Amino acid sequence: MAVCFQVAQFNASSCLCQTFTTYLVLPILYSAMLLIGLPSNILSIWIFMAKISIKTPTHIYLINLGISNLILCLIMPFNAAYYAFSTGWPASSLKCQLAINILTPVVHYNIGIGMLILTWLALTRFATLIQHNYGHRPSKCTKFLSGIFLRRLQQTPFAMAVCVGIWALVLLGIVPTVVVYATVETDQVENNSEQACYSVPVEVGGSGSQAFAIVGITFFFICLFVVISAYIAVIRHINRTKTNRIIDDTQRILTRVCRNISVIQSVLVICFLPHLIYKSIFIAMVKKDIQTRDLLAECHPFSMHIEVKNLLLCLAVLRCSTDPIIYFLLDNRFKKHVCGLFRESMNPKESIQDNK
Repeated sequence: MAVCFQVAQFNASSCLCQTFTTYLVLPILYSAMLLIGLPSNILSIWIFMAKISIKTPTHIYLINLGISNLILCLIMPFNAAYYAFSTGWPASSLKCQLAINILTPVVHYNIGIGMLILTWLALTRFATLIQHNYGHRPSKCTKFLSGIFLRRLQQTPFAMAVCVGIWALVLLGIVPTVVVYATVETDQVENNSEQACYSVPVEVGGSGSQAFAIVGITFFFICLFVVISAYIAVIRHINRTKTNRIIDDTQRILTRVCRNISVIQSVLVICFLPHLIYKSIFIAMVKKDIQTRDLLAECHPFSMHIEVKNLLLCLAVLRCSTDPIIYFLLDNRFKKHVCGLFRESMNPKESIQDNK
């Protein structure tokens, strides 16, 4: 049952009624992400940087993905606090302003970083085989993508340059984003300063945040299109190798590349797609009928929609604590080192004898 938890001194005209999903389930989920994601991402970054001496482009992308995930994990306590206690925070308070101006942009930019890195990672895996000719005819993809670009995708310096470019783009983009949130969004909240922080102006956002959301949604579908296209091209390659009876080793390589791209595709579809589709629907709803509501109603009509939006955002962010499992599937050397660490932890005496 949804209940309005706003305290008495706040204006109840835009009260967002909460169910236990918002004030209990979401804080628990974000706390669990911190407890699971923080050590697992630190361990993953340590393995990639300290244990793997010769780094491929895949390792470079996964290191940067781990750093992005680590940043997300570090802000999980603030997310948990927001959903648990923000009904008691004044909209003009410092805690609420930090949630609007810092927390929201950082979360969404890190989601964007994850999408970009996963897309480049899929292209890298795609490039490892697309240049090879099977059946005595080149892939049609080579007509659209130059050989130089495909070779660059397989080079570690190029992967490092791409990651530097992604972080530079984020740093350049987050400054105007924070400015927009600190001016346009904050002004909208301050005009409703008698409301709680968890309110319609904060959760729905203003024109600035909605514009950024539309850009992010468009950007996601471009990334998804690229990954799906790469997957289809790899599937066609595999079918051609079966037709032409390519040797088993090559077939195994193709199957592994296909599996890697399918894993990336699954992450984009399962974690990001529901959130961004619902976000686009939500923005359309807000623009269409934000003024059509019963002023005598206790709960704002968007209360349930906002809870669904926040749950799907949690699903998108959940990836930051589950990505180490994806690393396990994407990289054999990472898998080998993780298994070795588990064996050492299970048999400490044997590991001590080996060191001697």
